[in-house]
Amino acid sequence: MARIRLFRTIDEMQSSSLQWKREGLRVGFVPTMGALHEGHLSLVDMVRPHCDRLVVSVFVNPTQFGPQEDFNRYPRDIDEDLRLLEEGQADAVFAPEIEEIYPKDYATYVEVERLSSVYEGAVRPGHFRGVCTIVAKLFNIVQPDVAAFGQKDAQQVAVLRRMTRDLHFPIQFLVGPTVRESDGLAMSSRNAYLTNEQRSKATVLFRALKAAEACILAGERNADKVREAMRYVFAEVPEFKPDYGDMVSPESFEQGTEMRGEVLLIVAGRIGPVRLIDNLPVSVEP
Repeated sequence: MARIRLFRTIDEMQSSSLQWKREGLRVGFVPTMGALHEGHLSLVDMVRPHCDRLVVSVFVNPTQFGPQEDFNRYPRDIDEDLRLLEEGQADAVFAPEIEEIYPKDYATYVEVERLSSVYEGAVRPGHFRGVCTIVAKLFNIVQPDVAAFGQKDAQQVAVLRRMTRDLHFPIQFLVGPTVRESDGLAMSSRNAYLTNEQRSKATVLFRALKAAEACILAGERNADKVREAMRYVFAEVPEFKPDYGDMVSPESFEQGTEMRGEVLLIVAGRIGPVRLIDNLPVSVEP
């Protein structure tokens, strides 16, 4: 296999993608903020069969971080990311500098209304505006035919799917399942912030989701009872400060009231200074 190509500028990346498309090649894309782990690599594996050239972006996007969030200390290791992606058979990495993406006179943003204002959008105002803006820009730069996103960021998936549809991007939208550690903790670049003690307590998110799922599978159809099952698990770990534990529609993120079809269990909160999110799709039989 040829050595992976590293693009640092928009012109280089866009020119290469457009040339591939002129040659009749399908371009696949996985956007990331780097600090890659098995969750990211599973998306690379998912896209690979659908394309002839596969691009991974590595860009810590400043516009999706709030003023008190962890932009400056977000883990960055481009050399390790490149090593992992060569093993994962990506063809190119797009890793621009901030000034390349957001020049000093930058003034255009993309926002999905309503869906971006609840749950993660309420806790992190402006977050999804930043996410939508960078992904729309990357779609225009990379020109992919197919792109993959992780179910672990379920609300982000819903927002970006809506943006892709509403702005008529001609892109096949794939969603990969959440990749978990052996104890159920969802893989996340931010897990590196956790101390050993915090890491052991972080399983409370997944345990709360599984408790709510068990409640549903046992026949419970009262949404308040399902939420109560999550709160009960939260209370077992006083160090965990929940932002929410709820049941919603996976498409609209409207609060679930009727227990039928596909529902999404969502949780988020802090352990020490580290904020974690997780979710679990559940199919509810009538």
